[in-house]
Amino acid sequence: MAEIGSFTLLLALACSAYCGIAGAIAIVGKQGHTSRLGETARRAGVAAFGAVLLAAVALVVSALGNDFRIAYVFHHSNRNLPVPYKIATLWSGQEGSLVFWSVLLSGYGFVLRLHHKTDPRLFAYASVVIAGVQVFFFSIVNFAANPFGLLEGPLRQDGSGLNPLLQYPEMVIHPPMLYLGYVGFTVPFALALGALIMKYPGEKWIHITRCWTMVTWGFLTCGIFLGSHWAYSVLGWGGYWGWDPAENASLMPWLVGTAFLHSVMMQEKRGMLKVWNMWLVFASFWLAILGTFLTRSGIISSVHAFAQSSIGSWFAWFLAISFAVFVYFFTHNHKHLRSEHKLESLISRESSFLFNNLLFLLLTLDVLWGTWFPKISELVQGNKVTVGAPFYNRVAIPVALILLLFTAVGPLLAWRKTSFDSLKRNFFWPTVASVAVALFVMFTPTSWGSIFGLKPWVDISYFYSMTTIFLSTLVAFTIASEFYRGGRVISEKNGHGMLASIIQLTRRNTRRYGGYVVHLGVVLVMIGFSGAALNQEKEAEMGYGDRMTIADYELVCRSYTQDDSPNQVSEWALIDVYKDGKLQRTMAPQRVFYKASQQASTKPDVAEGFKEDLYLVYEGQNDKGQPVIRAHVNPMVIWIWIGAWVMILGTGLGLLENAPVPVTVQAQKMAGRAMPAAVAGD
Repeated sequence: MAEIGSFTLLLALACSAYCGIAGAIAIVGKQGHTSRLGETARRAGVAAFGAVLLAAVALVVSALGNDFRIAYVFHHSNRNLPVPYKIATLWSGQEGSLVFWSVLLSGYGFVLRLHHKTDPRLFAYASVVIAGVQVFFFSIVNFAANPFGLLEGPLRQDGSGLNPLLQYPEMVIHPPMLYLGYVGFTVPFALALGALIMKYPGEKWIHITRCWTMVTWGFLTCGIFLGSHWAYSVLGWGGYWGWDPAENASLMPWLVGTAFLHSVMMQEKRGMLKVWNMWLVFASFWLAILGTFLTRSGIISSVHAFAQSSIGSWFAWFLAISFAVFVYFFTHNHKHLRSEHKLESLISRESSFLFNNLLFLLLTLDVLWGTWFPKISELVQGNKVTVGAPFYNRVAIPVALILLLFTAVGPLLAWRKTSFDSLKRNFFWPTVASVAVALFVMFTPTSWGSIFGLKPWVDISYFYSMTTIFLSTLVAFTIASEFYRGGRVISEKNGHGMLASIIQLTRRNTRRYGGYVVHLGVVLVMIGFSGAALNQEKEAEMGYGDRMTIADYELVCRSYTQDDSPNQVSEWALIDVYKDGKLQRTMAPQRVFYKASQQASTKPDVAEGFKEDLYLVYEGQNDKGQPVIRAHVNPMVIWIWIGAWVMILGTGLGLLENAPVPVTVQAQKMAGRAMPAAVAGD
């Protein structure tokens, strides 16, 4: 398998190089993208995907077959490793994950090249750009990080084993989703650079790019939240986001991509922000590569990062070259990107999108500065100064709250200009309802109020939590009002029920109402975040019958024991959980020692609830051999995971084609009758 894998990687490099060179010659020589040379270039790009896919299969088969002659398999697998984790060996280490990255990149290129008839000339340019990126990654896996290198000398019968932190079912899914997001930003970048080079007329290219960006953004969103859930379920520190540099690396392109998906509407509707959008597309791609550089160069320390290696310089050069190429073509062709209109009013949908983008940019720069600050301080002062969560939260929380406010106000604003009376009329009742909900949460003695209680507003964390609740409900009510008003118009015209009318409304404009569903998911996520300020934590040594009280729970140690299997040794405690004197459940936090890698890992036990989570961690044993248990009570965390699913659902909805408008409605529009934007479209 090593020989097959090495050969197919070289073949993939050759095909990609031919695709890029021949495709560029066909374009520059004006032979046309439909010429024989251009067609062979496209087919070579398609063949590159088949070649690298075969290499990936060879690596997985080697892991499943315990071929420990291959160094990569030896270091990242072992004989008793369960099959799903042997498959995950492909992306568990430096070399294999680069092969996996190359597979996904070539897969995206494969899909684009198969659909080249959508816009043959633009896709020909994009194919050449993607081929250039493929050549870079195939060069790395062939010459700098080859996963099929063989071990020399006598071989051990078993491998070193998979990293214990990766031996969790979610880690079979999380990296592919995250990589699909990272890699996917290459396609919007290729389309944008191609449009810039060829001075693409009209706005069709931005519509195509938006669709690809939505797909990529959806995958990256899924990957980020799966990573957060993995951190919450495996790392045992009781949280889901620690502003770790590798976490930040995935957040930065997500923020820029989110900004682009908002500002692109201004270019489509009003012909504005063309230069800005071009830079946003490039920045999302460039930040994705920068994040890969951070996690693979050894320049930062992170539980998520790969070991230090020599490929960091490869990525540094690629970042510099890609930046120079983009700046060169932008400098020569930027006059083609002149805006067709100017901002007419600060109270308009255009201004809302503009401020929204500036806030996303501010948040991205804050994360970028904090992530690089340790390295910058080391270069300037000679000593490394790290920054923690307080630094990021100082900017991130206020900016996130302002973004929530714009999310509530944006749908109520019209294009060009909105009258103050119209804004007040549409904003009044959602505001009243949101204030009522906030007061209920503050003063009710039961339900959500028992989580927050009455705390002084001088407590900044409590202030942030209550503000989040208020703004989140405000967004929810404005979204609900948009669905209701549009549904009511359709209901009055066709006599259908409100629910059926809202469904019909959504199907007529999937992009707009899919976006509203995404915003609703953001609301749920923010409500989940608001509970973090009210977390509780306690640690105790617990022998047989020992008790610990935290919040409304009484924890009683029933027993503790251990188990031995071929792959691992496990220790755990059985903890009975009582509330109001009644037994609620029995929980079993674990600590696992993996034999092959000689490493230990925690496996917290989490009792999830809509109100709060009870989170137990087996820390180890004291001098008497008794378990040390750390307990957390984390309010409303489950709403983060529910909100993530809603965001992904909204993204999928936004990608669907609009249902055809009934003939009666079309006739009314042709007759010039006024229809609400909610029904007729944005």
